[in-house]
Amino acid sequence: KILVKIGNYLLNNPDVEVLIEGNCDERGTREYNLVLGEQRALSARKFLIGMGVSPKRLYTISYGEDNPADPRHNEEAWAKNRRCEFKIAK
Repeated sequence: KILVKIGNYLLNNPDVEVLIEGNCDERGTREYNLVLGEQRALSARKFLIGMGVSPKRLYTISYGEDNPADPRHNEEAWAKNRRCEFKIAK
């Protein structure tokens, strides 16, 4: 639902570029979490491309476990940390 809104925004604003940041919770090795974060970001990118957004406007980066939205060490925090964030630039 949120990805559809982001996709529609991008389709209506063709000069906007987006950095998709993949994030993970702290479980798993650092290397595993960097790969998982990248896969998460690439999945969101693929969805937006499928909506018709030009791939030239979509960039990805993985922060793995290094950028937690919630620093606590429990299921609720881990769920918040498994996410993509979208940074919009014109």
